[in-house]
Formats: sequence, structure tokens, C-alpha cells
Amino acid sequence: MNTSTDPTRFGSGQAVRRLEDEGLLTGKGRYADDLMPANRAYLYFVRSPYPHARIVSTDVVSARAMPGVLQVLTGADLAAAGVQPIPGVAGFVRADGSAGATPPHRALAHERVRFVGEAVAAVVAQTLQQARDAAEAIVVDYEELPMVVNLADATAPGAPVLCDAAPDNISAEMRHGDVAATAAAFARAAHVVTLDVTNQRVAGLTLEPRTVLASFDAASGRLTVHLSTQMPSGARDTISDALGLAHDQVRVLVGDVGGGFGMKTGAYPEDVVAAYCARTLKCAVKWAAERGEEFLSSRHGRDLQSHSELALDKNGRILALRIASLANVGAYPTVVGVAIQLLIGPWVQTSVYDIQTIDFDFKAVMTNTAPTGAYRGAGRPEAIFNMERLMDEAARQTGIDRITLRRRNFIRPEQMPYKNPMEQTYDTGKFEHVMDQGLALADWDGFAARAAESKGRGKLRGLGISTFLEWTGGNVFEERVTVCVQGDGIIEVYSAVNAMGQGIATSLAQLVVDAFGVPIERVRVVLGDTDRGDGFGSAGSRSLFTGGSAMRVGADRTIEKAKELAAKELEAAAEDIQYANGSFKVVGTDLGIDLFALAARQPGQRIFMDSTSSVAGPTWPNGCHVSEVEIDPQTGSVAVVAYTSVNDVGRVVNPMIVRGQLDGGAVQGIGQALYEHVVYDRETGQLLTGSLMDYCAPRADDLPALRHELDQSSPCLNNALGVKGVGELGTIGAAPSVVNAVADALARHGLSHLSSRVQMPISSARLWQLMQGVA
Repeated sequence: MNTSTDPTRFGSGQAVRRLEDEGLLTGKGRYADDLMPANRAYLYFVRSPYPHARIVSTDVVSARAMPGVLQVLTGADLAAAGVQPIPGVAGFVRADGSAGATPPHRALAHERVRFVGEAVAAVVAQTLQQARDAAEAIVVDYEELPMVVNLADATAPGAPVLCDAAPDNISAEMRHGDVAATAAAFARAAHVVTLDVTNQRVAGLTLEPRTVLASFDAASGRLTVHLSTQMPSGARDTISDALGLAHDQVRVLVGDVGGGFGMKTGAYPEDVVAAYCARTLKCAVKWAAERGEEFLSSRHGRDLQSHSELALDKNGRILALRIASLANVGAYPTVVGVAIQLLIGPWVQTSVYDIQTIDFDFKAVMTNTAPTGAYRGAGRPEAIFNMERLMDEAARQTGIDRITLRRRNFIRPEQMPYKNPMEQTYDTGKFEHVMDQGLALADWDGFAARAAESKGRGKLRGLGISTFLEWTGGNVFEERVTVCVQGDGIIEVYSAVNAMGQGIATSLAQLVVDAFGVPIERVRVVLGDTDRGDGFGSAGSRSLFTGGSAMRVGADRTIEKAKELAAKELEAAAEDIQYANGSFKVVGTDLGIDLFALAARQPGQRIFMDSTSSVAGPTWPNGCHVSEVEIDPQTGSVAVVAYTSVNDVGRVVNPMIVRGQLDGGAVQGIGQALYEHVVYDRETGQLLTGSLMDYCAPRADDLPALRHELDQSSPCLNNALGVKGVGELGTIGAAPSVVNAVADALARHGLSHLSSRVQMPISSARLWQLMQGVA
């Protein structure tokens, strides 16, 4: 065995170059759309032009007769075939105790459509152009129905009803806390701060659109579905359940994924249709979304309106927090979309502050818009935005310095483990320590000089901060891995967590190096195959702390098994076998055997371990993010001119990957703060931001260099690695930091009365109108 390469150079804590990148940069990546089986057919959808309508009839006769057409389907066809709807909001309830309400979300709309872009018919043809031509020949007769796309209209008396089970359009509702105790705290408060906040709807703008290729094997009766997804097992389960198949009759394979951001969690209606067509036609069926289809029919994120109130005593200590929120969950609420706003966001709502008295009232509201779901942060950005905007407004209104106000209310290290009022327990955290580092990194005290320089150029400069934590885990803390030491010198490991651009394969390989002490070239990481193993997948920043912990446990178990095999080979007791850097030795002798030579002597020339393990609970990464902005008062344009952060992500496996995740997250948070907004026309229900010509996303030249530092002084106690999730941390901290900086710039220049009225996205037109008193 070649041991010339020092394994420690590639283990945890090292900035190892991503193993994934060579293939991606040299054009060897394999995305779902790259797969071109010889017998493939193409799927195309007819989508509703109406936000709400009854389907009177669908004429498909001409379409079925067109050249190359193999199949034409309507919602009625799938319903008659027994295809089941996508799962709804099981487990949630309405205020009266009845089950959470949602219309049946069918793979193709049946009888009614409920948002613009909902698929109503599907065509499979030999070429994509033939499928498009046939789709244009389908005639759908609609009877328009009253529609509603925003929260105010949907909750008004007499609003159009989307679902008979919810005449008020409220799908589900949750109340948290103690109403009476909160009211009493507000009654005795010296200061009460009130803030209305809109967290606008945004799109999960992945570079690679959703893509599916489904094929059927007649001999085995199994479906194989190639998907661009974050959660292979979950997608398999939804597809098989919809088609009435056992889970083992469907195999989901995932290659490279060009971004997920939560939008690619679980299966979509289009995936179910593709699988159904492949099974009935006995051929491969492919669909790749066009960008316009992504804007119309992929799950959106955020869309929350909150009325927030903070009660403080005369010294600025927080007495209570009261929030009432309405979440627009679209036409077909899902358990994930509802849980994000009614449960997951509230888990972190009190954040890093010692607040025990709360009154939260959260409602999920149906509208004639695309359903919402996970988007990077999933409920935590909305909650933290509310909290951090409240903290800065409280500082302005009480006259207490905003840093001092935070210090007075931080949870202290000696209070750990700390149970917040939502019954969530933080295991570790040094929030003031992290903030102090963040202030130093940002040169907080030197801001006055930079503001003076900006003023000399006619710009208004503002300084913003967010101090916060988040929850990571996806609420599933078990993961399965397999480890296979092969006689050919390779250690192949499989995990059900999934790659989507975040470098997880590299981090997993580094953990294998830690355990086995072999060069990283000896490690092969395999992901994205439900036949190889089940698991939750990648969501909620859980891949490393859950999947990585399971990988290390599986590797250690494999070594223990191999020790027993080595003991037999070397005719020694297992307790006398010592393992290090790819070799077993008998203690006190020169007897030994190489790991891979040992594997070659086993049946199948391998040592195999199938291991399932779990972590004790979620992780609570936290940070201090500081932004500086310049506002041009003549145009209202906002430029982020400085961005720094200090982040407690526990033990760091690969600092380069961690910083990359913080960069990407921060850019998406800045994008929401300044640019991004999914807009439906109130009068027509049409999507006004259905292309990149209309939907503004951040560009590289919009941003300064981002500086991130890592604090490893508080390793997580809930997993053996001590790591904490990082994938969403930057997004959560960025938006409130930037918006607080804009509000600060206004307050510093005599416009403090406008600071509480700043809403995202802060486009130049909106800010100019606010400053001119037009808005």
C-alpha cells in the first residue's frame, strides 16, 4: 500500500479541495438532463392560464392523432387510473380542532385549477417538438372562478374559497405560549415596540431546473427514476405511493444536482406523471423544466406577514414577545410548507435572547398561487428577521445602544443547556463572545470615519448587525451508511445524504480519512441511490452533523469488525490487534497485515458494514453578521459596501467549504433584502415575475468581498463530531443585517421615523418613494 501521502493532510480541519470539482469543471458531470437513453420519449405539460377555474372539458382528440404522439393524459385519466394526490397537511389542525385543510393536489388538475401554471394535461411524444405541437392542439374549456392571491384579500370576509374544508382559507393554525402571562408582561412594560414586517415571496432559483427521467423494466416490473433532488428516498416514497406501488418497486437515482436550496426536497406532480407514463408506455420518459415553468410551478419560499411586539422594562430587559403571523402557503398546502411557518420558525423565534414569556399566533393561509415550501433557511430566516428588526427598533425607541441592548438580553454560557419557551434545548453557545469578535472584525468603532467619507461623496452610510442562532436537523436525527473496504485498495462508502453543490462528498471523505488513516485518493463516496440505502436526505443543514456523524460511526464499526478478521488471520486475540494508517499489527510483535490485503482474503474480497446510527438532537449554529451600506439619496439605490461575519459552527471539517457555504448563503440573504420578489397581479392572478427579465437576482458585481471567520470554541454536544450545520446560516443572518443597515442610514440622517417602515426588497424605487414621502 502506498503511504507516501500523509493522510492527516486530508482529514478534518483541512481545506481540502473539493473532490467533486474536477469532474464538474472538465465537463464530466452527469446531471439528469445529460442522460439520453436510446428509447426515450419526451413529456410536455399544458398549464392553466387561470388562477382559479373549473375545468369544463378537455379535448385531446386532435393531439392524440398528431405525429409522434405516444400518450395524452388529463387529470380525469389519472384519477380514473387511481393515481393518488400529493400528500397534504397531515398532523396539523385548524383553530376548531378539525384536520388541516388542503385541496387534493393531483399530478394533473382534475375538475378545478387553483393557480396559474398548474398542469392540466400532459403529452408524451417521440421528440420534444412533437410533444409541444400536440400540447398546443389540446383545447381546455375553463369556467373562471373568483380568485385571491394575497393574504389581506384571502382572509377578508367573503373571500373566494379554495377548499370547502376551510371556508376562511386558513389551512392550519398554531398558538404557542401563554396569552395571559404575555398580556400581563406587556401591561407592566416600560417600553413596548411594535413592528409590522413583510417577508416577501421568493423563488428557489437553481441553475439546474427540475429534471426527471423515468424508465420501466418489464422483466422486474420496477421503475427507475433519475431525478434532480435533495431527498431521493422521500421522492421515491411519494412517487410509489401515488402510483400504488411498493417502495421497493421504485428506484431513484440522483447524479449531480445544480443547486437545491430546499426547492428540490421531495417529489413534484411532474415526477409522478413521468413515472406513470414510463410505466404505462414501457419506455423511458423525460421532462426538463423550462425556466418559465420553474417560476410558475416550483415551490416558492417565505411569504409571511407578521405583526410583532416586544415588551421591555426600563433597563431594556425583554419581558415578553408577542407575534401574530399570516403565512401564504399557496393553493395546495403541504406538511413541509405549513410546518416551516407554524412550527420550525417559532422554534428559533426568541433566538439568542433570554425570553421565556411568549404569545405566538401563526396561521397558514391558502391563496391562488403556487405552493410554498422549503427555501434556504425555511422558517428560521423569517423568525430571525422579525427578532433582529425588533431589537434595532427597540434600541432606537428606548435610546439604549443596540449593542448594549443585545448584551443585556443574551443567554449566557452558564445558562447552557438552555430550554427556550418553545421547549427547544440549546446545548452550547457563547453569543456575546461571538458578537465581540464580529464587532472587532467589522471595525465597528471605526464606522464614523467611513460614514464621513461616504457623506463627502453625497452618500448616506448605514451600519447593520444581526446576532442570531438557527436550528438544523430536518427533525430526523438517524442516518444509514454502508462502508466497504475492497481488496483493490478502495474504501467505498455510501450515504443517503445528497450532493447539491455543497461539497458534502469531500467532507464525508475527510471523515473516512480521519477514521482509517488512508490517503483520500483511496476513498470513494457514493450518493443518490435508493437501492443502496434509505435515509432522510439533505435538508435543514443536516448532511454533515447527521450524515457525517453516521459515516464516522460506520467507519469505526468497520475497523472494529476488521480487527476481529485480522485477529483470525494473525492468530492473535482481538484485544491485541492495533490499527493505524491502513495496517493491523499484533501489539509487541512484528506481525501485521495491510487493511486492503485483509479485505482481499475475505469472501467477495471485501469487508462490508451496514450501519445505522443517530445523533442526540439538533445543532444550534449562531453568528454575528455586520453589513455596511451606502444609499444614493438622489435615486434610492442601495449598495452593500462591506460584509463581515463571525460564525459558531462547532468543529470545522473543511474551512474552505464552510466559508463557501457562508458566502452563498449571505448572497441569497442579500438578494432577498434588496432584489428578489415573486409578484402576482392582484387583479388577474397572473405571475408578473415569470422570467429572469422580471425577477431580479443578485449578481457578483452587486457585492463586496465577503469576510467570514469561524469560532470553534463551542463544539456541539449532540453529535460525536462536535459539528454544527452551516448551509443556511449565511442566509439567515444576511437579510436582517442589511435591512438594519439601511434603517440605520435613514436614522443617522434625520429620517428615523422611516426606519420601521423599511420593507424588503429594498429596491431603489421603493426606497426613493419612502424617502420622498410617496410610499
